[in-house]
Amino acid sequence: MTQTLSQKLFATLTNGSSDDTDLPEAAAKAEPGSFLRHILSLSASKIADGLIDPKLVLSWLLTNLGAGAFWVGLLVPVREAGALLPQLWTAPVIARRKIRKWFWAGGAFVQGIAAALIVLAALTLEGAAAGATIVGLLALLALARSVCSASYKDVLGKTVAKSRRGTATGFASSAAAVGVILFALILVLGVGGRYSLVIGAISLAACLWVGAAVLFSTLREVALEGEGTDAVAQFSLLRDDPQLTRFIIVRSLLVGTALAPPYLVMLQPDSALGQLGVLVLASAVASLLSSYVWGRLSDRSSATVLRLAGAAGGGMLALVVVLELIGISTVTGVIPVMLFGIMIAYNGVRQGRSTHLVDMADPAVRASYTAVSNTIVGVVLLTAGALFAALAAYSVPLVIGLFAAMCFLASLIATGLEDVQNAL
Repeated sequence: MTQTLSQKLFATLTNGSSDDTDLPEAAAKAEPGSFLRHILSLSASKIADGLIDPKLVLSWLLTNLGAGAFWVGLLVPVREAGALLPQLWTAPVIARRKIRKWFWAGGAFVQGIAAALIVLAALTLEGAAAGATIVGLLALLALARSVCSASYKDVLGKTVAKSRRGTATGFASSAAAVGVILFALILVLGVGGRYSLVIGAISLAACLWVGAAVLFSTLREVALEGEGTDAVAQFSLLRDDPQLTRFIIVRSLLVGTALAPPYLVMLQPDSALGQLGVLVLASAVASLLSSYVWGRLSDRSSATVLRLAGAAGGGMLALVVVLELIGISTVTGVIPVMLFGIMIAYNGVRQGRSTHLVDMADPAVRASYTAVSNTIVGVVLLTAGALFAALAAYSVPLVIGLFAAMCFLASLIATGLEDVQNAL
């Protein structure tokens, strides 16, 4: 029988493992097309994330518009809290629906509209008015992202087989990294006016989100009976499933790999924007080189990936502290190389935690597992972010050292996670 182009690409990207499936017959038949739609949609969304990164792009934009430190300081907390905390309430609504792809598509579309409005605000407003408006639009974007996050793993589990989910998300991360690398190179080289580049990047992000929404809506998702629960009642999952509790502890301890990069920059307080461009480039290259590999390994054993990524992150962060103590961390190129290693570990954490959560949960409660996990980790991120920011005023190396210790502890606790990919 002649294979279609999507079937050929699917066989190539999955090493021909198409016979291994845990999907219903209709979903299994549509899996090659679903697999590619996931890659393309997720790639577009991840590129958009990189183009509108609050830590670099929006911070520079608000500074350029004279918004003031107050509004610049709100960007990252608003983005992180808005993307994680609402899921406890959105997940039950999603879980009651037989078809859930529309939540991700709708969330991506709203993110695109919010990004377009940020461009409009940047072109028409200045000062505190620009700051307040753009932070408010970022909050809207983050809320829409929370809907995407709460629904995505569930749709992925219904449309892509267990042995190939990490491959899909890992390939998407690697493909998206190429786009972010191009953007980082343009920043480093200073091609064109930086203000025009930033406005153009955010405009492109808006288009990518809208395109991803349209493509994702074409997924052939098999309808399954929903099972909604009360928002607070979802926390009973922690009592009923000790493995979920252990997973959340591991994931919470691994937030150090996400929080560490700004503290590396603090070791070089006189860094210019060109140096930040190099750091963005190092991060994107690490994602390109490692995401697909971590994804493939996660399909074999996501618990092992979490152990390895935790150990690797702890090792790299500990090395940063050592280099700082002996006085060579400020040597040109040292911090970008260290960031490269940390971001490889971070991508392992992302791929491992995503695949593990999808594969450990039954379809009926997958959205609730995601919501409980993300809500708790969101609180941890906000709390830890504030505490470590205060501690950094005393000693940045101490903060980085604590991140290293957290990663090592996470790797140790992860030894108790079940090998869900090979569970009977």
